[in-house]
Amino acid sequence: MQIAIINGPNLNLLGKRETDIYGHEDFDTFFTQLKSKYDQVDLSYYQSNAEGKIVSKIQELGFEVDGIIINPAAYSHTSIAIRDAISSIKAPVMEVHISNVYAREAFRNHSHVSAVAVGVISGLGLKGYTLALDYFCHQ
Repeated sequence: MQIAIINGPNLNLLGKRETDIYGHEDFDTFFTQLKSKYDQVDLSYYQSNAEGKIVSKIQELGFEVDGIIINPAAYSHTSIAIRDAISSIKAPVMEVHISNVYAREAFRNHSHVSAVAVGVISGLGLKGYTLALDYFCHQ
């Protein structure tokens, strides 16, 4: 089984930025642990701060992998292009947010991605990625 994780803008700063919201662990360390725990899954990881690069990666992987876990970050609330890319591919997509976007600023309460995702996990920290991976492993 092949699962891709795609992270959007500023998630390269996990462990350094707003640790009261996002925690102290960097994503590379977490991803290494995730790969070890799910050694039967071919996991890949991509992060970009650029919307177009995220769209290109979705298009590239969307016909090859069995599922995509995406945290579009701020692009959740603004990017119709990412939504349309997800609509265009075969792979199912699970949307994950580290923070509870509904407990934050009002503009974060809407995601363009949610309507085209198989599900949304929000507010459970990095555990959301693990739960998304569990979902794909049990389908």
